[in-house]
Amino acid sequence: QVQLVESGGGSVQAGGSLRLSCVASGNIFKINTVGWYRQAPGKQRELVASIRSGGSTNYADFVKGRFTISRDDAKNTVYLLMNSLEPEDTAVYYCNGAVVLTTRYEYSYWGQGTQVTVSS
Repeated sequence: QVQLVESGGGSVQAGGSLRLSCVASGNIFKINTVGWYRQAPGKQRELVASIRSGGSTNYADFVKGRFTISRDDAKNTVYLLMNSLEPEDTAVYYCNGAVVLTTRYEYSYWGQGTQVTVSS
């Protein structure tokens, strides 16, 4: 069994910064691609950024230049540094990981989400 736990959300004013963390635990052999997603009230969940096991990254256009995704494989942790936050960034942020278990099978796991609220 694997768990992904997000943390670091909170309330900030526009222009502020937050750093989200996604920590994986359990019977992990390797973590492949991890993505950060967000879902605002009344909207569909959307991809914010992703990072592959080799470190290559991908960003949604609406966060390019403001958000940075990174990973620390020794800690089974992926981070999302969010700068220049805007009220439109208000959402619940989720991480999703493609995790290879010690059985060598890969599964997709979601965290429970962390709320980010940006006020103007």
